[in-house]
Amino acid sequence: MDPHKFHGKNIPHIKLEPKMTIEDLVNVFASSGYNGRQLGDAAKLYAKMIEEDATICLTVSGAMTPVGFGGIIKTLIERGFVDWIVTTGANVYHEDHFAWGLPVKQGSFDVDDMKLYENEIVRIRDVYIKFIETLEEQDQLIQKMFGKDFPDKPFTTAEFCNLMGKISKEKSKHPEKSFIVTAYDYDVPVYISTIKDSSLALNLAVHRLEDKTYNLDFVREIIEQAAIVYDSRKSGILELGGGVPKNTAQQTGPLLDQILKRNDGGQDYIIQITDARPDTGGLSGATLQEGKSWGKVQDAHNGMVTVYTDATIAFPILALYVISNQKTRNPKRIYKKLDKLYENLSKDYFKNPADKIAKSKKKD
Repeated sequence: MDPHKFHGKNIPHIKLEPKMTIEDLVNVFASSGYNGRQLGDAAKLYAKMIEEDATICLTVSGAMTPVGFGGIIKTLIERGFVDWIVTTGANVYHEDHFAWGLPVKQGSFDVDDMKLYENEIVRIRDVYIKFIETLEEQDQLIQKMFGKDFPDKPFTTAEFCNLMGKISKEKSKHPEKSFIVTAYDYDVPVYISTIKDSSLALNLAVHRLEDKTYNLDFVREIIEQAAIVYDSRKSGILELGGGVPKNTAQQTGPLLDQILKRNDGGQDYIIQITDARPDTGGLSGATLQEGKSWGKVQDAHNGMVTVYTDATIAFPILALYVISNQKTRNPKRIYKKLDKLYENLSKDYFKNPADKIAKSKKKD
């Protein structure tokens, strides 16, 4: 449909009713304009991804779990609406506070931080965390989880999170309050895009000083992530924010095509929730259409929606919309299949070496 012609749906004179559902509200958004329309379109695209049984990756940047959003992620996992996750270490670390019953409270952003420091209160915007009762207690828990008994063999961050989920399930006070535990139960791989940039890695320092080594196999995990996409009939990403989690999920396309010459084509669908601008040149604000030039997406014109808004506003709307109108899917249990997916990609690569495919492309 030519966007330069005068056609399209009529914009209604919107009327809200007391008994309207979340589906009604999303339809209101979708029939309007600006980022309201984008939000409505994003919710419907998420539903389409579920209906078409796409393998869905959730990327979460920043620190969304301190405001309780880990509970939303947990529900989406249980419904089969998230199949693998890429997140920051902060989201994993702070999510564990809820499982162990460590205090996190609403605070204020209009505050004297010098006084908070004196009172041993750590602030994330308007969320308060106790320095001793929460952070130091959490640090001790992490140190015990990944201390001397943690194997010296190479590991991925998915294995790291899986073990964390297992231990929190078995020993924490409230395992039902952790999406990491739920990911363990449903075999959803959780990758930490930059583990060294988090308190998780800081707590490994005490053991490293005692000569314990930690061998993060970061190359294996980027191959695993590409293998997940390679095995999928259709694949999509729901991106909360940008940063490294966004690129980690999207770079599966360039790895498969640019490096391994698999001619996969990238993601079929991507929803991006961001407040970053594209004109600064940063990845967080980079348009999804730009990703086509890198082979990160299949089609620069279809299957993508960007909503310029705060993810803490948009994410619950998207989640509740699909929870309300989509049937629960059987879990794909990708974590237990990672070795097989890795092996399948490896076999295909050596069966059809990159140089042969590259040469055939040049002839074409």
